[in-house]
Amino acid sequence: MNLLPAILAGVLVFTATASARLPNLVAGSEKSALSSFFLPPVRVVWSSGEGVANADKLLEPKPGQAVLKDPAPPLVLKGKSGVILDFGVEISGDLELITPITESKDMPSVRIRFGESVAETSAEIGERGAQNDHALRDFNVKLPWLGKTTVGPSGYRFVRIDGIDEKSEVRISQIRAVLKLRDVPYVGSFRCSDERLDRIWQTGAWTVHLNMQDYLWDGVKRDRLVWLGDMHPEVSVINAVFGANEVVPRSLDMTRDITPVTEWMNGISSYSMWWILIHEDWFTHHGDLAYLKQQQPYLTALLKRLAGFVDKDGRETLDGMRFLDWPTFENKTAVHEGLQAMMHLTMESGARQMALLGDAETAALCTATAARLKRHVPEASGRKSPAALLALAGLREPAEVAKVLAKDGPKDLSTFYGFYVLNALAKAGEIDTGLDFISRYWGGMLDFGATTFWEDFDLAWTENAGRIDEPVPPGKKDLHGDFGAHCYVGFRHSFCHGWAGGPTAWLSRNVLGVSPAEPGFAKVRIEPKLGRLQWAEGSYPTPKGPVRVRHEKQPDGSIKSDITLPPGVVRVP
Repeated sequence: MNLLPAILAGVLVFTATASARLPNLVAGSEKSALSSFFLPPVRVVWSSGEGVANADKLLEPKPGQAVLKDPAPPLVLKGKSGVILDFGVEISGDLELITPITESKDMPSVRIRFGESVAETSAEIGERGAQNDHALRDFNVKLPWLGKTTVGPSGYRFVRIDGIDEKSEVRISQIRAVLKLRDVPYVGSFRCSDERLDRIWQTGAWTVHLNMQDYLWDGVKRDRLVWLGDMHPEVSVINAVFGANEVVPRSLDMTRDITPVTEWMNGISSYSMWWILIHEDWFTHHGDLAYLKQQQPYLTALLKRLAGFVDKDGRETLDGMRFLDWPTFENKTAVHEGLQAMMHLTMESGARQMALLGDAETAALCTATAARLKRHVPEASGRKSPAALLALAGLREPAEVAKVLAKDGPKDLSTFYGFYVLNALAKAGEIDTGLDFISRYWGGMLDFGATTFWEDFDLAWTENAGRIDEPVPPGKKDLHGDFGAHCYVGFRHSFCHGWAGGPTAWLSRNVLGVSPAEPGFAKVRIEPKLGRLQWAEGSYPTPKGPVRVRHEKQPDGSIKSDITLPPGVVRVP
C-alpha cells in the first residue's frame, strides 16, 4: 500500500485488491482507477439525547460484517432521535451502515445528511443554500435486516443519521465512511521551520488528491466536474506532489473531445486558454512530446481562433463567459485586465509550443499577436487577481504590482487566483509577503476546523464565527451557512475545492526552489527562497525519480543546500 497523508494515519483499513483473474463477463470492461478505504467515526459530535443509546460504541473496532452476535451493543435510535458523527477528515466517497439481527424483519428507514461542516448536516434542503446538486447529501434510505448497505457518494466529513418514524426503533451495529481515491504515493514532500506551513502544504495536497477521481474534479461535494481553469492550480499541485498521473491527460482530452474548437471549454473563454497553458506546463514537467503532438490539430485551430479576438489596437475582445475568479466577476475593468494578460500569456505559450511542434506559421501568428497585445494598456482596477496576471505576463513591472498585492495584507484574495497572487509576489522577490498570505489566509481556514481548502474564503467571515467542526454556538455566525456568494451561497459552498491547493505547489516551487530547466527534468533548476524561514527540506517528483533537497540559512544569511539528484538529472548553475 502506498503511503497516504499523515492526517489519515491510524484510521484506515485497506481493502484487498481484486484478483488479476477476472471472469469473461467483465473482460474488456473499464476498471476503476480508484481504491477504497474504510474510516470509522472518531467522535460523536451531537446526539438528540433521549432516545439515543450506545452512540459511543460506534467508535469501537468492529469487523465490517453483519454478525449473528454483535461484539458491542448497537446504536439505538428511538423515534425521530438522531446523532452526528465526525470521521476526522474530509473525504470523497460513500457511507456504509451494517445492521444486526432484530425481532422484526420489517426494517425502518433512516434519514442521512452528509455535511462538510457540522451545521450543514442539520440544514433542510433549500435552507441557506443546502442542496442535492451533483451528489445526494440529504435522503432517506431503507436499512436491510442483518446486512449491509452503502449510500452515497458525496464529499463530507460529518454525517447526521435520524430516525424517520416516531414509532420505530432503529438499530445499527457499525457505521463506516468509505473513502474512494487513487492510491498513489506522495512522491513530493515539504517540511520547514514553520509547522503551520507544513500543515498547509499537506492540506493543499490532500484537497487535490480527493479530487483525483475518474477525472480531475474541482469539488467532491458540489461541482464534481472537469473545469479547465480550476485544473491549472490542481495540475501544478499534482506536478509537485504526485508527478505524472493519467487523471490529467484523461481530463484534458475528455474536455477537448466534447468541445468543438468553435466553442469555449466549459463555456468560458479563459478556460480554453488555461487548456493551452496546462499543456505547456505538463510537457515541461514530463517531457512527453508524443502526447503534445496529439494535441496539435486542436491546439493550432484554437490558437488561430483566439488570435482573432485581438483588435488592431491590441485589445482583447473575447466573447462567451468572461471570467477570472468569482470576487472579480462583476468588475468589468478587472476582468478585461486579466483577460488581456491571459491572452498574452497564451500567445507566448502558443508560440513556444508551435515552434516545438514544427509549425512556424502558427508560431509566427502567436508571436505577432503577443506583440500587438502589448500596445494596449488596460485601465487599472486596483484588484489583486488581474494585477497579478499582468505581472506574470510581463505587462507590468512585478515590483510595482507587488505594492498593489501587499496592500491591506491577504484581503481581496480568492482561493483560486490567490495562487497567481502568490506567483506574482515570488516574481517580485516578495517571499515573506507570500509566506504571510499563505499563513494568514489559507491557515485561517485551518484555524476554524478545515481539513481541506474551500471554494472561496474571506478572513472577514471569521469575525464572531463558530468553528465548522462544532455546532454553532448561540450568538456566533455560521461560517458555512451564513456566507458565500454567486453560485456558492451558504451550504452550497464547496469546502473541498481543488483550485484552492495552490500554496502546496508554490511552497515546493519557490521555497524548495525546484523547477524543470529542460522538458522532462533533463536539467533541473534549484533556487531556494527561504525568506523568514530558517530551513526547509523536501522532495519534488521528476520522470527519473525525486529530487531531494535540504536548505539551511547560515548566520550570514546565505543558504547551505544538500541536494540529491536522481540519475539522468543535471542541475543547471
